Amino acid sequence: MSSCNTKPDFSDLLSYLEDKALLQHLIELTDPVKKDSTTSSIFEYEKRENKEHLNKWKKEWQEIYANKVVDSEQAATDWLIRIFNTLFENQKVLLARSSGEPEYFPAHDDQPARIEFAHGFFASALHEISHWCVAGKNRRTLSDFGYWYAPDGRSATQQQAFEHVEVKPQALECLFTLACKNTFQVSQDNLFATFDTSNSTFASDVYTQVKEYIEKPHRLPRDAKVLLRTFLSVCTYP
Repeated sequence: MSSCNTKPDFSDLLSYLEDKALLQHLIELTDPVKKDSTTSSIFEYEKRENKEHLNKWKKEWQEIYANKVVDSEQAATDWLIRIFNTLFENQKVLLARSSGEPEYFPAHDDQPARIEFAHGFFASALHEISHWCVAGKNRRTLSDFGYWYAPDGRSATQQQAFEHVEVKPQALECLFTLACKNTFQVSQDNLFATFDTSNSTFASDVYTQVKEYIEKPHRLPRDAKVLLRTFLSVCTYP
């Protein structure tokens, strides 16, 4: 049976003022530091991404969300693919559509890693990107980041394990989604559970993690900082 418990309202997490404050914090965190005897540049945001790109992506986003394109889902995913593949080109990873289920393929020989998201859906792309952001250097060398996946109908034990590893990725997905001015829906991904799921705290755990990231953005994964900064810079109304 599926859960009937009330889920928190994620839409109230990133107000206009919080949006601007978070962007400022991310600018401070991702701007290159001056090289000296003790520090070196961790980020090369301005080198990889300049105002020309940002202005282009902002214009494209406004056209998509002002319903000036026929297939907004296709246009939005095209837009997201361009942004991701430009920002992280130096990491030899590509975001791409999958005709089936999502899957991560690590780099092999001279081929870059591939993050394939399900059926061309924008939400799926953000979800898979979030897993990539959370994954450390070692997990990025493993197929699907080394995680198991059991299909819908998981046991209570399997569902508990699933929810444990999904809190941070879904918290990032929530931030990315809200920054893109879309609606986020938490997913427990177990509609045909045969046990009582009403006591699950998963939705509130994700909500709490999102709040922590907003209040303490230095705790965001490195690449999540760069991508979230870009979304917050680009996805603003005139």
